[in-house]
Amino acid sequence: MTVVSSRWSVVSLLLSAMLFALWSSAQAQQSKKVSQIGYLSNTTPAGESARAEAIRLALRELGYVEGQNIAFEYRYAEQKLDRLPDLAAELVRLDVDLIIAAGGTLTIRAVMDATKTIPIVRTGGGDDPVKARQVESLARPGGNVTGLATLVTDLGGKRLELLKEAVPRVTRIAILTDPATPSNALELKEVLPAAAVPLRVNLKTWEVRDANAFEAVFAAIGKTRPDGLYILTSALLGANRKRTAGFALKNQMASVYTNREGVEAGGLMSYGANPADIYRRIAWYVDKVLKGAKPADLPVEQPTKFELVINLKTAKQIGLTIPPNVLARADRVIK
Repeated sequence: MTVVSSRWSVVSLLLSAMLFALWSSAQAQQSKKVSQIGYLSNTTPAGESARAEAIRLALRELGYVEGQNIAFEYRYAEQKLDRLPDLAAELVRLDVDLIIAAGGTLTIRAVMDATKTIPIVRTGGGDDPVKARQVESLARPGGNVTGLATLVTDLGGKRLELLKEAVPRVTRIAILTDPATPSNALELKEVLPAAAVPLRVNLKTWEVRDANAFEAVFAAIGKTRPDGLYILTSALLGANRKRTAGFALKNQMASVYTNREGVEAGGLMSYGANPADIYRRIAWYVDKVLKGAKPADLPVEQPTKFELVINLKTAKQIGLTIPPNVLARADRVIK
């Protein structure tokens, strides 16, 4: 009897230990924090999908699995920029742990106006963050904003230079701009005119204010017969890149974009930061903040690598032969 009782005691202890371990594990799983990430975009779900998915994949590489230890709250302005403040306020009311500002100056400003405490990670678009008073300095942001500054505006002169090298016959360039995008103003007033003089090209700016205005603007541009088309960065222009690329093709114009998406849509060329590098760095910032780092202490980074993308299929369609020395410098060639 003593031996049997002793054995039952051991079994009972083992069962109790196992049950306690299972209970502790279940409790740990239940108490495991699921970080809430707000995501504010100035464009549409479809227009934002590639960037959002790339950021999710980059976060997964860092150990963040959606539904397990991270969750997203998405808000889209769908090019209606006056909606940004209300959408930013919605995310703040949800008390998210961090907000990714996926857009330019107006997107970032809307989130900054909505909260002074929730960390904000900018994806790189818009004005210089120091000049726009989003941060005190790149090295020491000092507030609740950090992230990337992709130099989209500053590279305008280089894009014109590359376009002229690729297509020496270009002399008249039509520039498409969205007046609702603040960062376009600096590029139009300072960067592009300064670059145009030594290149001996004439620039003419055309404003597109909404999606319904493209056809009228295209008709007006067509009458001036330019040989080049430069598309600035904005949510509106980005969402309609297939239309602008198609217009350039139809009119035998060499088109240049700020990012590879325009070239993939049928544009001739682009020059800008590598998107894959940008997405990985955004995920890095999110990871650092969720682990306790303060945005005030995380330097705003600028890209050090830029990619030249050329669409040879488009070049053929508009009767161009890209010089070998330019083609050799391309980081990606679409055939």
